[in-house]
Parts: sequence; C-alpha cells; structure tokens
Amino acid sequence: MKSRKIIAGAVTLLAAVTLAACTSSTDKDIVSLKGQTITVSEFYDEVKNNPNAQQVLLSMLITEVFEENYGDKVSDKEVTEAFDKMAEQYGDSFQQALASAGLNTESYKQQIRTNKLVEYAVKQAAEKELTDDNYKAAYENYTPEVTARVIQLTDEAKAKEILAKAQEDGADFAQLAKDNSADSNTKDKGGEVKFDSTSTEVPKEVQQAVFALDNGQVGASIVPVVDPTTYTTSYYVVKLESKTEKAKDWKEYKDKLKEVILTAKQNDAAFISTVVSEELKAANVKVKDPAFQNILSQYIPSEVNSSSTDASSSTDASSSSEEKKDENK
Repeated sequence: MKSRKIIAGAVTLLAAVTLAACTSSTDKDIVSLKGQTITVSEFYDEVKNNPNAQQVLLSMLITEVFEENYGDKVSDKEVTEAFDKMAEQYGDSFQQALASAGLNTESYKQQIRTNKLVEYAVKQAAEKELTDDNYKAAYENYTPEVTARVIQLTDEAKAKEILAKAQEDGADFAQLAKDNSADSNTKDKGGEVKFDSTSTEVPKEVQQAVFALDNGQVGASIVPVVDPTTYTTSYYVVKLESKTEKAKDWKEYKDKLKEVILTAKQNDAAFISTVVSEELKAANVKVKDPAFQNILSQYIPSEVNSSSTDASSSTDASSSSEEKKDENK
C-alpha cells in the first residue's frame, strides 16, 4: 500500500554563480561580442529580480545557516544512502527525473543534505513539544491495533459487486480477497492486515472505515482512495476481525504517542517554517540589496526584514551622500 516518493521540484540554479561572483570587487566580463561586453554586474542587475534568482539566494542562505549550526549532525554517508535509495527507485529514468527537476547529481545531493539539516533542527524543536498535555491530546485521537481484512479493487463496479458478496450470510471474505484483491501485500493472506492509527501502510480512509466497525462486521459501502502520486482511484471492501480495547492510562502508549507527536510536528509546514524562521533570526541575517528585501518574508515578518533593508539602505544612502560631499570639495 506504499506509494513511491517523487523527487521534489528543485530550485533552478541559473543565477547561483552570478550571485556568488557579485561579491568580487572586480567587474569581470562574462561574454564579449564585436566590441561589446556583458559584465558580471550587468548580468546581476538583469537577473536579480528573477524569481528563480530570489529562490536561489534564499536556498543558499538557508544552507549556510543550517550548515553552520548543524553541519556535524549529518554525515556524507547519510546523504549518499538517501541519494542511492532514490536512484534505485527511479532506475534508468533517474537522470531524466533529476534533469526535469532542474538538478544534477551534485545539486541533488546538496538538496538532500540541506533537507536533512533542517529535518534535524525540526526534530530537536519537536522534542520540546513532548508535554503531558500533548501526550494526552494524542491519546484521545489514538486507536490501538486492530486486525482487519481488505480487498483492493481498481474498478468501482467490480468493487460494489464484491461488497455485495462479502455482505452475504456465510460469505468467505478471505477467499474473496485471495480471488479478487489487487493488493499484493495482503492478497495471499486473505486480505488480513494489522494496524493502529499511527500506521503509514494503510490509507487513512481505510483506517477510519475499519475503526468505525464492530468485530466481524463488513463495511456498509466501498471506500474510495485516491493515490496522490498517480491520481488513480482504488476501491476497498473492508472487514473488521477484532479490535484491541484501549487502555485508560495514556502512559501505556507513551512510545507510540511520542512517535505520533514528533511525526505530526515534522510534517507540519507551519511548525517547520517557525523553526527556519527562528534560525534565520538568530543568524541576524541582513539583506543588503533592496532587490532581495522580500526573500525572507515567508519566514520573518516583513517589518523585521524591511527594517534591516531600510537600515542598510540608509547606510548606503549616507555613504553616497558623504561621497558626493567629498567630490564637491
């Protein structure tokens, strides 16, 4: 029931070299043609307002900050293993997939490394969320392990037909699963599967349908599930064999609940954004070029970011004013 992960769309690195080169005091020519030239500064002025360039600088900034703070927490071995795992999943189409995402081998490895650095920081922050109140809240939404049977079908009409047969008195649900299920992981076991509410192997829609049943009961309707990677729909016929009685003390499930809390935080976009924001604030990032004044807006309130830019702009203006005075003397 697992779906294969897809390489996340990458930042296009079209301006990375330019942005780095702009720190040079010498304005070098990039190209020349019949007496004309295009210099580094000219190219920079042209591309710096491009959304891709904005995203490149933000990515470079995040990499620098998290590398400084957590660089020793992620090994080259971890990065290589993650890279090799994805390459194995994609097989011969891996390089094409990288190219489509605007990546090559080295830039994808750097992306993996940066992601892992951020993941480490997020996990550290999530550990602070392991309070009794959060444990109790997670306990309220937790369902202990159940034993169920599922039949996965790709055709809705066929699924309804199998459901009707499964609901007949004396129906052999296990045999129906063996004869009809498209789920290779459970088919040979008569559709049997065990899971609790923390499972990632069973679709949430299927879990919810099973949890609502009584022991020995077949679901009243088929359960449609859309695959988020292929957008195809599967239809499930479900039956609850037995459920475990839930303990009254949440501490009985402390390890499970810890996993629930940490996983929820690590998958919470708002929480991740907050962690990145705090790291950027602590790094005292100053945006020097007004063209990039908004690159931190998704992580740091605009008034904070703009004040840094305004301050640097004021300094630049003052410097410019002083230079003009010197020229007039």
